[in-house]
Amino acid sequence: MAASLIKLYVAAAASAPVATGGEVTTTVNPDVARFNATVAAGMIGATDTTIPAASFLDDNGDPITELPAPPTDGYINVYVNGVLQEAGLSVLTTAQLVLSTAAIPAGAPVVLQVSDYSNSASTITVEPTISAPTITVTV
Repeated sequence: MAASLIKLYVAAAASAPVATGGEVTTTVNPDVARFNATVAAGMIGATDTTIPAASFLDDNGDPITELPAPPTDGYINVYVNGVLQEAGLSVLTTAQLVLSTAAIPAGAPVVLQVSDYSNSASTITVEPTISAPTITVTV
């Protein structure tokens, strides 16, 4: 006679844990800067338009020597002649703004807006209460 293996069989049901209460405080400190420049004929190349940082003025109308670095936690907007441009058409460095088009006429205004949200943070100010699951074993 062959021996057979007897296995233990247990069925169980469990409830999901429930979280109640708790508070999260989020602080958003955006750093937004705007700059404007006028395109000169010498900025327009065969395939793109390069505007040096020194060609821009800040919000107070003061000349600048360096543009902000592209934010990792933010975005830039570029307006040419008052029209918002697609994100993939511009490359910002601290030295210049390069627009991937040579179709901008000399004299066109360019506005650069840099929005940086890296000073934002979220913290749990009140810990939530989390229940333990209820496990019911049935045979």
